[in-house]
Amino acid sequence: MNTTRTAASVSALILAAGAALGLAAPAAQGAPVAAASSAATASVRFTDIPGSGGVTLKGSVFTPAGYDGSQHYPVIVLPSSWGINDLEYLAQAGSLADSGYVVVSYTPRGFWLSGGEIDVAGPKDVADASAVIDWTLANTPADPARIGMAGVSYGAGISLLSAAHDKRIRAVTALSGWADLVASIFSGRTQHLQSAALLGGSAYLTGRPSAEFQQVLADFLGPVYDNEDELTAWGKLRSPATYLDQINGGGAAVMLANSWGDSIFPPNTYADFYDRLTVPKRLEFRPGDHATSEATGLLGLPNDVWTDAHRWFDHYLKGAPNGIDTQAPVQLESRNGSDGYEGYAAWSAVPTATRELRFGGTRTIATNIDSGADGGVIFLTSLLDQIAQAPPVVSVPLLPRAVAAVWQTGGYATAQRIRGTVKLSTTVTPSAAEGTFIAYL
Repeated sequence: MNTTRTAASVSALILAAGAALGLAAPAAQGAPVAAASSAATASVRFTDIPGSGGVTLKGSVFTPAGYDGSQHYPVIVLPSSWGINDLEYLAQAGSLADSGYVVVSYTPRGFWLSGGEIDVAGPKDVADASAVIDWTLANTPADPARIGMAGVSYGAGISLLSAAHDKRIRAVTALSGWADLVASIFSGRTQHLQSAALLGGSAYLTGRPSAEFQQVLADFLGPVYDNEDELTAWGKLRSPATYLDQINGGGAAVMLANSWGDSIFPPNTYADFYDRLTVPKRLEFRPGDHATSEATGLLGLPNDVWTDAHRWFDHYLKGAPNGIDTQAPVQLESRNGSDGYEGYAAWSAVPTATRELRFGGTRTIATNIDSGADGGVIFLTSLLDQIAQAPPVVSVPLLPRAVAAVWQTGGYATAQRIRGTVKLSTTVTPSAAEGTFIAYL
């Protein structure tokens, strides 16, 4: 069939609308797509790409306009997000190709029309990424010395893991991804049940979960402490932080970006990982929830995250003197958005101060009853905070003291600006051997 990039971008609008939920419309990827009609626009074709172990992956290949068979271009490989296919990146892939990159986007194994079963960024997914690079070098005008990888969410994790195992990768931008999978979904030895259920549900809707993944999901949603060692080992195998030495040794330039309120992969693990990287690196945090900061860029709209991702590749794959290597590498946007960005030389250089609030007295409360004090609704709450600066609120006077222990200061004369992590030191005497204790500021 024939189409143009404009028509393909309409499909990208449909896909991006469901990106935060891990859902997307299926891709019609039967025959190659002809070059776009405009001479100034990169050509795009949909094709089969051989993955590892005989699995066939569905992919989209963008080639810069004006290719005459003699040039070689830097290449960027884009694994799609969890539950989404390679059409996710049509707008960004087209933009990158228009600026002189060969871009190959592919649907990871187990999802949509790609073969195999879902490996959850395991060894098979990493081997697939290398196989995609092999195919790209053999079938496109790609320069083997200038290879980058990028992705959102699942694609971000696969990109970081691939950089640890494939030294051909020279630059990575990992958007809304994870560094430590165990700490992301099992922090404080507490199951993140909504996140796990959402990921599991979308996997069954859009792909073919492997038997291993089905067992891991069942164990995680059940009495996790019965299988904690096995689940931890499974998660570490899929954590870029496990391969920190290999990433540092490979030397690929790494850009990390995430949202403050990410419900799936909280940003703390990125900050810890960033501190231990010794390669050229950059860290960006913005308001929002999982994959919401970069979502408008998937629609082809102006977007700071994608702008910086392009600059990152332009510098480290093309050698462009665009200043991203001399700018403060840690960029933070406050939640109200009106203050712009704060730049720091290192994560440790972000100004810190500790304010201690002392509370006394003993409280006895019943458990397993919703008090009404919580962090809001997954995705929706942080998205509202990002767009409308409407954080979750609670009426403290109405909190039922029988099921919520409440300590409260007096009112402040002026508005207070708060940053950092809240820590609570207290003594809890439980009535059961196991349980979860949650504190909110």
